[in-house]
Amino acid sequence: MGAMLMNKKQEAALIDQRIKMLFNASKFNTQFWIVIVNDIYDHTYNIFFSEQRRRERERSIPVHTVTNYSLEYLEEIVRGLNQRWNFTIKFIQFENQYWPSNQRIIQKKRRKDE
Repeated sequence: MGAMLMNKKQEAALIDQRIKMLFNASKFNTQFWIVIVNDIYDHTYNIFFSEQRRRERERSIPVHTVTNYSLEYLEEIVRGLNQRWNFTIKFIQFENQYWPSNQRIIQKKRRKDE
C-alpha cells in the first residue's frame, strides 16, 4: 500500500491529533515532551511523544515519520508544534545543523563526558 503524500499543514494536523490523543493533563507528577530524531540513514524525521511519571521509566510513543527530508519543511512543522503545545522539544542527531530561517543551531554538540 503506497504512502499518501501530505503537505506541512496536513502533517502538522496529524501530529497534533496524535499528541492530543496521548496527552492527559490530569496525570499528576508527570513530565511530557516531544522528541524529534533525524534518521540519517532513511532520510526521515521521526517524531515521538514522551512522558515520565515520578519514579517510573520514561515512555516514548512514536507519533509520526516525516518523509520530506528538508529542514525548511521540518522547521514549519516544529513552529506549528510550538504554537499549539507548551512542551519541550528535544532534537537528536541534529548536531552542527542550523535552522534555515534564522541560522540558529538546532542541537548543541554534546560534551564527551555526557
